[in-house]
Amino acid sequence: MTVTDVRRDTRTLTLTFTAELQASVERVWNLWEDPRQLERWWGPPEYPATFVRHELSPGGRASYFMTGPEGDQPRGWWRILEVDAPHRLTFESGIADDAGDPDPAVPAMIVRATLTELSSALTRMEVETTYPSVAAMEQFLAMGMEEGMTGALSQLDDLLR
Repeated sequence: MTVTDVRRDTRTLTLTFTAELQASVERVWNLWEDPRQLERWWGPPEYPATFVRHELSPGGRASYFMTGPEGDQPRGWWRILEVDAPHRLTFESGIADDAGDPDPAVPAMIVRATLTELSSALTRMEVETTYPSVAAMEQFLAMGMEEGMTGALSQLDDLLR
């Protein structure tokens, strides 16, 4: 299994996933950089993503929808804050309305992906989500954020083969 650790910290309002991947840091970075590859793992297996916008540069935007088993299509958005290829990506993330615009009723979070080369063929990826409040963190956990992200990351081994 790809995910080696999941840490919840209500003091720092973070949920952190750690994965070790049998691939170079450049190859793992490509999983974020290429929207067609990102679609193959962003979201739990039963909710595959489709990115309709993917501008991976500071100030850039991304928007996507996931298609559920019943045909439902929840939407999400990113605002890119930092790109330090191939080691770090930071973005604001949230739930979108049907038009793809940020839903003001749902708080946004900050997601930081950090890739660390352990060897030429082994990369540690940490995905840390920071919430604006304990209530927001609890809201996303109740929506299945931990299980969904664990499922999403667990698809990476097959994708990297």
